[in-house]
Amino acid sequence: MAHRLRKEPAKVALGKWSPEEIGRMLRAASAISDLPARIDFISGQFLGVPYGESTLVGSPDEPEVLVIDLRAVDCFTYVDYVESMRLSRSLDELKHHLRMVRYRSGAVAYKKRHHFFTDWAGSGRVEDVTRRIGLEKTRTLTKHLNRRADGSYFLPEIPPVERRIGFVPAEALDRAAQGRLQTGDYLGMYAQAEGLDVSHVGIVIRREGRIMLRHASSLERRVVEQDLDLALEGKPGIVVLRPVPLS
Repeated sequence: MAHRLRKEPAKVALGKWSPEEIGRMLRAASAISDLPARIDFISGQFLGVPYGESTLVGSPDEPEVLVIDLRAVDCFTYVDYVESMRLSRSLDELKHHLRMVRYRSGAVAYKKRHHFFTDWAGSGRVEDVTRRIGLEKTRTLTKHLNRRADGSYFLPEIPPVERRIGFVPAEALDRAAQGRLQTGDYLGMYAQAEGLDVSHVGIVIRREGRIMLRHASSLERRVVEQDLDLALEGKPGIVVLRPVPLS
């Protein structure tokens, strides 16, 4: 992990952790060589952290700021922080990696932010393993992300992007398919609505024969862990991105 760290101006609120505690936690995580176990360890530190929306700073009318706000997370910022922390050994490294995880080319700007889950797929940090989970039952559709069926935008001033989205339909998520999920997989719940790839994201955890999903729940108002089957009730399918080890 040899790189020169830029000093990033950032808005930092560490919530229940002190800077020293964050540093100790990141050093402990970096000592775990097994990547799924490392993500299990880091993501577990967030259990019980309150749910919070709109914690980021930036819009077409407001300059973007690099935000580390661990007082409350939504489902997307939760996986943002976990993915950045699994690459970091210190708070300064966390700032660096969060910038690279959250923004295209690390440019802190609203128009460069990764607004969609599948924006991560070409990063080299994760790979889209959806087809490996669903095999021949995987479906693929072309979507224009950010453009609703009526032509309006979900996010102002973000140009729509055409993207092929693969997902495993709910009816294909049998025990064999679920058995191909791994601890640490980032799981998105496929969105049927035009203009969206997923509606919610979380982290797969396998433990003692059970498959769980850790996620920031808007219903529970905190980060929770629940059986995957329960979390996926009524959902149309899943998209799965798998972190890859980085030297």
